[in-house]
Amino acid sequence: MDLSLIRNTSIIAHIDHGKSTLADRMLELCGAVDPRDMRAQYLDSMDLERERGITIKLQSVRLEWAGHVVNLIDTPGHVDFGYEVSRSLAACEGVILVVDAAQGIEAQTLANCYLALESDLEIVAVLNKIDLPAAEPDRYAEEIEHVLGIPAQEVLRMSAKTGEGVAEVLDAIIERAPPPEGDADAPLQALIFDSHFDQYRGVVSSVRVMNGVLRTGADLRFVQANSIHQADEIGVRAPENRPVDQLGPGEVGYLIAGIKDVGEARSGETITTARHGAEKALAGYREPKPMVFSGLYPVDGDEFAALREALEKLSLNDSSFTYQPETSGALGHGFRCGFLGLLHMEIVRERLEREFDLSLISTAPSVQYRVTRTSGAELVIDNPSEMPDRAEIEHIAEPYLKASIISPSDYTGALMDLCQSRRGELVKMEYLSPERVELHYRLPLAEVVMDFFDQMKSRTQGYASLDYETDDYDIADLVKVDILLHGEPVDAFSTIVHKDSAYEYGRKMAEKLRELIPRQQFDVPIQAAIGGSIIARETVRAYRKDVTAKLYGGDVTRKNKLLQKQKAGKKRMKNIGRVEVPQEAFISALRLDD
Repeated sequence: MDLSLIRNTSIIAHIDHGKSTLADRMLELCGAVDPRDMRAQYLDSMDLERERGITIKLQSVRLEWAGHVVNLIDTPGHVDFGYEVSRSLAACEGVILVVDAAQGIEAQTLANCYLALESDLEIVAVLNKIDLPAAEPDRYAEEIEHVLGIPAQEVLRMSAKTGEGVAEVLDAIIERAPPPEGDADAPLQALIFDSHFDQYRGVVSSVRVMNGVLRTGADLRFVQANSIHQADEIGVRAPENRPVDQLGPGEVGYLIAGIKDVGEARSGETITTARHGAEKALAGYREPKPMVFSGLYPVDGDEFAALREALEKLSLNDSSFTYQPETSGALGHGFRCGFLGLLHMEIVRERLEREFDLSLISTAPSVQYRVTRTSGAELVIDNPSEMPDRAEIEHIAEPYLKASIISPSDYTGALMDLCQSRRGELVKMEYLSPERVELHYRLPLAEVVMDFFDQMKSRTQGYASLDYETDDYDIADLVKVDILLHGEPVDAFSTIVHKDSAYEYGRKMAEKLRELIPRQQFDVPIQAAIGGSIIARETVRAYRKDVTAKLYGGDVTRKNKLLQKQKAGKKRMKNIGRVEVPQEAFISALRLDD
């Protein structure tokens, strides 16, 4: 195919600024979907995406417009899925940057725009939702010029809901975005930018051909995995899968090669021909680093093997989370998983439960700490149970973030108060316009992962937006808080917190467990401890059993004799009895939203 007639572009924006709705209108306008089959969020294929109204996985589609082929990628907007955006940009030459005409530039708008600039892509800026009564397109076009340097007169206006101005956006992509470069006669080089597992056909990979021609039936070499497979089917998504004989340079499509091992077709893999192929692999992607760690355990211990298989399949479709087996005294066998953020953790857990029919318990999220022992050795730990004894620790360093918060200036005080309470350091404060301010803070990651985002939204009535990137490690006064039941530590409830917050965490956890643990035949003390020091305590009282009920009169010594006998029995039971903690108590105690 003539390279000058191809345009590869993706839609990037902050959450809820209208990316998926714009993709819907483009599908309709280009006649890619029959009007009878059209539905909202057409490219969002997961039930989870439709229910939450967010895009989780990038989706590609091939459109035809004004004699050109436009390969469009719809990307997620949430900060946790930023790696999906960076992957899609590697397959593009231009981007459509969507900004809400009623809200203006938000934190993720800036983050995604900088990603596009780093990749040296042509940016087509668009103001969406101009049909809203609160829309101020002129004001926000000037803000785009001021903040991003894109001339206000080049910013397009449209409404993805009504379809107004969408045709002009497609025209602008064809005019402004450069066509792809590539040599059809060179050895084949194709980049996998996404993969998912189909239980009937094996691995289905989304590919972008850089050089050479990808043909059906060809023997292909996967460079990093060093394996050879035959191309069973090659095709394009238009948006339903449509097989073709070949894909030339600059084209985007899918590949099915009968791959059963999920590790052989990861995102960033380079494909070439088995004979006379390219020697050099493509640059691929920077591996995303997990930031939040949590244990995932099956409620039924027999489902451990099923959980392992489910994690293997899911890791192909989402290579950004990590997992390794671990054992907990309270919860049995499970996996320690690393995620990019809390929403990512929630989505992975929900997908495991829905798509693989598993019932799971997740432990409280923690981050990765660097512990320096008194001997000078350094440990990297993401599980509180691995923390050495306090006497052996010289110091603990925790990870920090550079956070950027954009908000109406009325809420500056509330936001600064929130960041200070989370041990944040103000780096700088900038006014984007008289009404909007951008705060740059340095915050400990552990303070952000729990409920920082929810607190920020509630204090600003939903108007503030957050973006963050990782920074360095800093030494902090951290301690490990253990929860003891009847004198025995329960590893599932252990956590690492700042010394100032330790008492609060211990007290809350003890109170919560007192309500959740059923009464036993003896008193059960619930204690929060730092090392050997108890910092909080609650007691689950024993059942009262009236052993003297059968007595009817007689001497008081008969009554005392029975009470002494009961007392001795309870004492013996207290020494040998185990506290039975039901699974529901674990699930409820470890819920993040309580």
